[in-house]
Amino acid sequence: MGKDKLRKFRENLTFDCFIQPEFDEVFRCDHPLKGHWRSDFFHNDNPIVLELGCGKGEYTVALAERDPSRNFIGIDIKGARMWRGAKTATDRRMPNVGFLRTRIEFINGLFAEGEVDEIWITFPDPQLKSRRAKKRLTSPLFLGYYARILSPDGWINLKTDSKHLFGYTNEVVRRYGLPCEVSNADIYGTGYADEVLSVKTAYEKRFLEMGLPITYTRFSLAGRHEFPWFDWEEDEKAEKDNEEARLPEGAFRHRWQPPPSGNPAVRLRLRTRFSGNKPAPAAGLRATMQTGDSPEIPKQGYIAYRMLI
Repeated sequence: MGKDKLRKFRENLTFDCFIQPEFDEVFRCDHPLKGHWRSDFFHNDNPIVLELGCGKGEYTVALAERDPSRNFIGIDIKGARMWRGAKTATDRRMPNVGFLRTRIEFINGLFAEGEVDEIWITFPDPQLKSRRAKKRLTSPLFLGYYARILSPDGWINLKTDSKHLFGYTNEVVRRYGLPCEVSNADIYGTGYADEVLSVKTAYEKRFLEMGLPITYTRFSLAGRHEFPWFDWEEDEKAEKDNEEARLPEGAFRHRWQPPPSGNPAVRLRLRTRFSGNKPAPAAGLRATMQTGDSPEIPKQGYIAYRMLI
C-alpha cells in the first residue's frame, strides 16, 4: 500500500465530517448514530440525502453547496477516494456534509426506518454479468435495504452511462409497479439536465468524452418493502455495454485458465508504466509469456488490460 494512501487514511480520521465505523459496530447490529444523524451529527432537523458509491465525493459536495437546507452523506468503502470529498468539505467548512466509510450492505445498521429522505446513485458499477445482477445497486436485494431506511415519500435517483443498467432499472420499476417521475435516456442530448443533473463527476466527464449518452431515472418505492427476485432476459445477451470501459481507475483484468493438456506451464507477467493518469505508449506495456520451447499463447488463457483516464 502506497504511503500517500496511508496518509489519506490517517487524515480521514481527523475530519469531523468523516465517520468510519468498526466492523463489529455495523455487522448485524446498530451503530450509535442510527436514528440520531440529525441530532448528534448534523445538529439540525433538515432532510438527509445519501449518495451511494460516492467515490471522491464530487456529487455529495456539489449537492450540499447548492442546497444548504438539506444534509448530505456520501457513502463508499474506498477511503482513499473519499479523502478528496472529506477534505474539500472540511476546508470549505460545510456543516451539511458527511462521509461514511462502510459497505452499502450495512446501511440498515446505520440508519433508522424513514431516516433518509432521498438517495442518489451516480455512475455505479453496472455489474453486467448476470451472475452479479444481485450486486447492482438497483437490484431487488438493494431495494429491500433502501425500503427500510427511506421515507415513504422519498425518491431514488440513478445517473449512469450504462444503457444496460438503465434498462434493468426501468424493468425493475415496471415489474414492481413503482412510481417513476423521470426516465431519460440522454439528459444532455434532450436538454433535460438542470443545474443539479449537470454536476459532473470524473467518471461522467470521461464517459462524455467517449460520446456516451448519460441516462437518468428517478423513482420511488412508494412504501413497498417486498421485492421478489426475478431474472431479466436481457442479461442473457452476450453484448451489453462496453464492459472494459468501466473498470475502476488504474485497474486491469487478468483471467487465466490452464493451457490444454500437453502444453508447457504458462507464466504471465504484466508490467505497466504510467505517465500521470494516462497510459504510457505501447512500449511501456509489456506482457511476456514464458512457455518453455513454445511461444504460443494457449487457447484457454488470455490477459486483458485496460487503463482508465
